[in-house]
Amino acid sequence: MIILRSIVFNTLFYANLVLQMIVLSPYYFFAPRKKAFAIPKNWARSNHWLMEKVVGTTFTLEGLENIPDGGYILAPKHQSLWDTYALLPWLDDPVYILKRELMWIPIFGWYVARQKMIPVDRGARGKVMVKVMDRAKQEMAAGRQLIIYPEGTRRAAGAEPAYKYGIARIYRDLGVPVVPVAMHPGLFWPRRKFLRFPGHFKVKILPPIEAGLDPDVFYETLIERLEKASDELLIETVHDNPQVPLPPTAVQRLKELQAEKTA
Repeated sequence: MIILRSIVFNTLFYANLVLQMIVLSPYYFFAPRKKAFAIPKNWARSNHWLMEKVVGTTFTLEGLENIPDGGYILAPKHQSLWDTYALLPWLDDPVYILKRELMWIPIFGWYVARQKMIPVDRGARGKVMVKVMDRAKQEMAAGRQLIIYPEGTRRAAGAEPAYKYGIARIYRDLGVPVVPVAMHPGLFWPRRKFLRFPGHFKVKILPPIEAGLDPDVFYETLIERLEKASDELLIETVHDNPQVPLPPTAVQRLKELQAEKTA
């Protein structure tokens, strides 16, 4: 049943994406930019509905009261395609720094450009990165929320932390708070796999890290807070979902946490 449900969900997921982009494109490209963002947000909600009805996966969002007013950086753990869109319905006007190659995809790239996302060549340095940061500052000044994954790429649940220092430089240059987000969607929607597993998990929006800290202090604070919350959620999620197969990284991390507890 898990294989069948996964096939049905994946088919509907991509069909939903293509259908909404095509059918709703007249409104999307002629409505004011911020109002047009209702379409991607509705797409995210419809995907949550599909996950619940087809796969049997649900989630609870905690900590919305921790979201500050105005511009800030949202720093979620990154384990799955799920967390690239999941929080859109609860964000006012988010913006991503993303690979420029995504802008070249027909229709999807046009959607991305319409929302003034910030494209970047991953190997870019020097003047190119200065232009990227200038764009980011403009969007922050407009009160938008910059979404950055501190580890840069998707990592399996329980994997050893691999935070990139770039978020500390961006934090320093933008001068806005950073809101960490802990979650383990990768246990239910694993990276690089088509299987989807039923169950329930929590997404925790943590209290913001205030602007103005020394970049090194911020970097260590972010890692400490986000990893502590992630470890706690890993224990809770596995306890509440014994049916979910665990990746080796999660098994190993649980052993380490148990050893720390009994030491």
